[in-house]
This record gives sequence, structure tokens and C-alpha cells, in this order.
Amino acid sequence: MRAIIIAAGQGTRLRPYTADRPKCMVSVAGKPILHHQIDALRANGVDDIVVIGGYKQQGIVAPNIRTVSNREYQTNNILMSLFCAGPELVGDVIVSYGDIVYGPAVVETLMSTFFPSALVVDLDWAKTYQGRTDHPIEQAELCEARENGYVVRVGKEVGPDNACGEFIGLARFDAAMIARLWARYTDRLALGDHKPYMNAPTFRKAYLTDLINDAIQNYEHFGIAPIEGGWREIDTVQDLERLKSTTTW
Repeated sequence: MRAIIIAAGQGTRLRPYTADRPKCMVSVAGKPILHHQIDALRANGVDDIVVIGGYKQQGIVAPNIRTVSNREYQTNNILMSLFCAGPELVGDVIVSYGDIVYGPAVVETLMSTFFPSALVVDLDWAKTYQGRTDHPIEQAELCEARENGYVVRVGKEVGPDNACGEFIGLARFDAAMIARLWARYTDRLALGDHKPYMNAPTFRKAYLTDLINDAIQNYEHFGIAPIEGGWREIDTVQDLERLKSTTTW
């Protein structure tokens, strides 16, 4: 099992903390966000870790990892950043956003789900948005799912009334799904990265959730790996300051 961490973004909403380092290297509870992720992954036997860098990539420092570059990080978004992994994006893969912290138990839940491809979804998500004014609920990638655990749709357009929880930005895809996602990605890219794609204004600005929703509409299946807390997103200075005032994720 390989893990690919998407960490190319500029982290503008975390300045001044990101003025001299990539977002994934901002310190939380005494160590960089990236190191929390690596520790959680390796505690579950995931030692093959690739980090997709972009903004201040030279500042990504961690033992026994590989890095690849998203040289167009200033103009593209999460989806295109992920596929910058190229030949590293093959086989059974865990994909992680680069601005979330989580413990080993969250990764264990993802690894143990019986769904071949699954999204980690926090069922107890709403309480973390209380007082979170710089990143309100409207910006949450919420998830709508059936009673059997299959995802109906995911993203900012779902809305609280339809959501069973929040997609935290951590997912697992089996090898067959990765191959089919590659095919879907390259087919859509061939139409032009300037054209609208799902809920994104252009393919270049698309999110991973746009590709997942596209796949679902074309009869692919993703399950949820449910958790209740145990993680945090560090998107803004407010997020970082709020995390400093608590002893739990």
C-alpha cells in the first residue's frame, strides 16, 4: 500500500506561518502536519509515502519519503495536483490532503473497511464548525451516503441537511479503481483544462471530489469509512490557534 499526500498549495490563509515553509510543514502540537500524517500511516504499516510538493517544495523535510513536483501549483487545484504523481499513482493507494492531522486510529479505520475504495467521513463533524468563522460550513466537503454506506455525492454542494458527515480528505482506492480514475481523468483532460468540470469552473480548478462525483455518476462505487473526530483540518490561522487551545483532535 502506497500513500500519496497532496501538499502543493500555497496555504495563503495560514500566513504568516506559511511565509517561509509549505503548509504541510507548519507545526501542530510540536511537529509538522506532515510528520503527524507519516507517523499515523507508518503505525499502520504504510511505509511507501510520496509527497506532492509545489509551493516552497524544498522545505518538505521528512525521513524516507519521496517527493514529486506540481510545477503549476499556482494555477491548478487538488485534482491536477494529485495526478502530478504520474507513475506513483498506481496500485492500491491511500490519498491524503496535506493540511489535515489525524492519528493512527483514523488510518486503521480506513485500512480495515471492507469497501475496496472508501472515503474517511467524520460523522461528528458539526461541532468543529462551532465558532469556525474563517472556514464556515459552506466550505466543508460534506458527504451524502446511502444506508448501506455507499457515497451518493461529496463536496461543498451537498449541504448540512443532506450530509451524513464530512469527507476529511483521506481516502483509499484499490488498484482497479485507480486505473479507471486515470482513464476518466485523461479523457476529460483531453477535452481541455479550460472547460467546466462537474462543480468546478474549469477542469484546471477541479477538486478530487469532482472526479469522485463524476465516477459515481458513471456507476462507480465508493464506501464511507466512518469516524467520530480524531482529526483536524488546518486551513486558516484561526484553525491553528483553535487547535492550540485543545488537547484532543
